[in-house]
Amino acid sequence: PNVAKPMHVGHLRSTFIGDALGRIGRFLGHDVITDNHIGDWGTQFGMVIWAWKRELDRSSLGDNPLNELLRLYRSANSRCAEDDSVKEECRQELVALQQGDEENLGIWEECVALSREGLQVIYDRLEISFDHWLGESSYNERLPGVVEDLLQSKLARESDGAICVFSDNAGAPGADPFKIQKEGEWEDKPMIVRKRDGGFNYATTDIATVDYRVEELEADCAWYVVDHRQGDHFKQLFAVAARRGREIELKHISFGTILGKDGKPLKTRAGDLPLLSDLMADAIQAAKESSEGRSRVEDEKEREALAELIGVSAVKFMELSHHRTSDYIFDLDKMVSMEGDTAPYLQYSYVRCRSIFGKLDGEVVLDGADLELSDEKEIHLARMLVRFGEVVPVILDDFRPNLLAGYLLELARAYHSFFQSCPVLRSEGAIRKTRLVLCELTARVLRQGLDLLGIAVPERM
Repeated sequence: PNVAKPMHVGHLRSTFIGDALGRIGRFLGHDVITDNHIGDWGTQFGMVIWAWKRELDRSSLGDNPLNELLRLYRSANSRCAEDDSVKEECRQELVALQQGDEENLGIWEECVALSREGLQVIYDRLEISFDHWLGESSYNERLPGVVEDLLQSKLARESDGAICVFSDNAGAPGADPFKIQKEGEWEDKPMIVRKRDGGFNYATTDIATVDYRVEELEADCAWYVVDHRQGDHFKQLFAVAARRGREIELKHISFGTILGKDGKPLKTRAGDLPLLSDLMADAIQAAKESSEGRSRVEDEKEREALAELIGVSAVKFMELSHHRTSDYIFDLDKMVSMEGDTAPYLQYSYVRCRSIFGKLDGEVVLDGADLELSDEKEIHLARMLVRFGEVVPVILDDFRPNLLAGYLLELARAYHSFFQSCPVLRSEGAIRKTRLVLCELTARVLRQGLDLLGIAVPERM
């Protein structure tokens, strides 16, 4: 997410996909380090600084800092669209910031502190954490050295006052990220690493992040969970890393677009991208309304906590249950439903599994001895359970959390079919024990599988 701009709905996919893949990687024994690479040093910050100096409302900044920073950004962005001279002034503010201007650095430091504080509230609500928060500015001291290294190694050269990386012409033009076809001819498509005015950009910073991850983190691979529209940029970045001899596996984990019910990219009525905080509030309210008259939870605080859990879980699962490169329609009513392919359905399935054990008298010892599978619904459920160990490792092959989501839905359906056909508490002996074991294992797998997706389960609904 961009510091100085509140998280919007477009960050759902990167946040949830990245979190799920990190959890699954750790579960499988990989040494996964998560880095929230926040964009605190880019073009928008020049705009924020420009507006800060001219129209900051200190009172609003104290009451709701993220909203005030967003207002400043929107104001400057609107002025830039109308007046090229304002756009140039914003650009100069950014250059001054990058070059260490004392006033601009002070504004930037205050903005970053306020932004991170606001973002942390959202991440805490989503139960997502990071090992490192590294903004673009974290690599600022490395940028001059990156450009100098590219020049000395002759990977970059001056072009119209800018420093650019061009094609090495080692492969076919069609597979070369530094070439583009125009009117039947192949032309250069260089990566700019230092602009004419001496300022650096995202490309410079991203090259520096590769160096940092190799030299400081000693990483074997790095996953970039970023919008598919950045695909060409990452092709160039990875090519530069390879040409510089960086021994690290780099992957761009792209994703598609979240659509509204009209089939167009999701936006508010005003035409803006919805803020993630607003979207979470809407999901929680929808979950509360959906459970009215159906929930067995009577305590008001518990009901509020349950609505929060279901609402956030519903949004997470809807995202992760689709192939990451697919577009999907954002429909809150469907997301919070306890029927269909939703998180509440899976959470309800878990609660139903566990509720059986609340009806038992005394402690029940469940082990693998004297089990007896005879009914076809028991056998099918058992087969579904043993698939869990096969499904999880496959997810990382193509970075597809939706495979786990789909498996959990299949498992829940198998359980409900088993539960309807095979009485548990009214059975006896080995059959009763077998069915209790199946209930226990189903609950465990649902809980573990949902946890890998960053989704918790309630004990009551």
